[in-house]
Amino acid sequence: MWGFTVDDALISVRYARHVASGVGWRFNAGGPATDGVTPLPWPVMLAPLAWGDALSVLARAKLLGLVAWGGAGCALGWAMGGLPRAPAWARGAALATLALSVPVAAYAVSGMETAVATSLATAATLMSRRPRLAAVVAGCAAAFRPEMALWAFALAVGIALVARAGPRRVLTAGLLAVAPFGACALVRTAAWGHPAPLALLAKPSDLAHGVVYAGAACVVTLVPLLVLAPLALRRAPMALVVVLAAVAHVVAVVAVGGDWMPYARLMVPVVPSLAWAAALASEHAHPVATAARSLVVLGLGGVLVARGGTEGRQVGRDRAALVEAALPQLAGFHRVASLDVGWVGAATEADIVDLAGVTDPEIAALPGGHTSKRIDARLLLERDTDALLLYAPAGLPDGSVGAWREGSYGRVVEARLAADDVTARHFTAAAFIPLGARGAGYVLLRALPRD
Repeated sequence: MWGFTVDDALISVRYARHVASGVGWRFNAGGPATDGVTPLPWPVMLAPLAWGDALSVLARAKLLGLVAWGGAGCALGWAMGGLPRAPAWARGAALATLALSVPVAAYAVSGMETAVATSLATAATLMSRRPRLAAVVAGCAAAFRPEMALWAFALAVGIALVARAGPRRVLTAGLLAVAPFGACALVRTAAWGHPAPLALLAKPSDLAHGVVYAGAACVVTLVPLLVLAPLALRRAPMALVVVLAAVAHVVAVVAVGGDWMPYARLMVPVVPSLAWAAALASEHAHPVATAARSLVVLGLGGVLVARGGTEGRQVGRDRAALVEAALPQLAGFHRVASLDVGWVGAATEADIVDLAGVTDPEIAALPGGHTSKRIDARLLLERDTDALLLYAPAGLPDGSVGAWREGSYGRVVEARLAADDVTARHFTAAAFIPLGARGAGYVLLRALPRD
């Protein structure tokens, strides 16, 4: 899955490049500081790597994730080897299932912070003999993924209880686990006047979507299915703690409404810890039941891969080609509006109007989801936008850029702007920038001179 990435990875890269160059915590170099990166420590971690062009920085971020998860994976495998009471074949099946989990592989090398959060979460789970250290490490994972705060608290308290710690030490463990999350909230409050990430406002939660997302995530990541062993978990206290913490995490994921990114990103950080829990539970489970679960899950993993589960590894190549093609097309523009701002930020240093509101608090506050904000052409004109990008997943009729208004735009913001007569009066088609080999691409509209 080395070729996999997502557009948001390049948003963090743009912030990191600006931090490294001395511009500050800004998405647009000449704009205000904005809270456009949910994992607050991530741009700081990337800043030492943020020299050169954006795609080079993304490649370094991918390598950083690979190293982080590779180290945590080795630690997990070593710990599995230290469980002599668990059948060797059961431990092997748990690790094989984890190795077959495409979402874990994809986000290990996506260039996102998910790999670091996954590595920290895995390390915290393996530190059960040192409850306070485990609490601190789990809390650091929640600093990178805020929705993991409940998981960190549940894991830290559970580990302390299993260790038979007194009430004071249990409370201390819980506080240590939420301290990094609290620190990030305080920084956000001081810098931007709100404790929650801007993405929470830009992408309002939807419980119905969250339930569907969480249910699908538990299946496609595979490993959660291995711990469906309630009787064995009752006899394995540490495995039960890990599973209950994962359940708390699922509740948090449902509460935030899931996510729009592929491969169950929000579930990935807790998946390796569940492989550990499955190995612990196998010490007390009936071998036939463990074997049956393992065979079913491994078979499901094979089916998912065979049915195209790894197609996402082409995303990075297509996105790099898109950036290369857009570089000359976007040259000379001063303010570009787009719903997908990550790759656009890699293709131009111009100011970007973020139609999703992920990096723009004013647009984030508008009604609607991040692809359906109440935006019309007047907002673009008020902001002196001189270029507009619209994503056409099926291309344009007859391949003619002049027929851009007849194109099919699947996202509400773009469909509304394409149908707006004000857009047609003030913008004209300049180019069609292809994405991938299936006809998709972006229509580039340039602003007409104003009277």
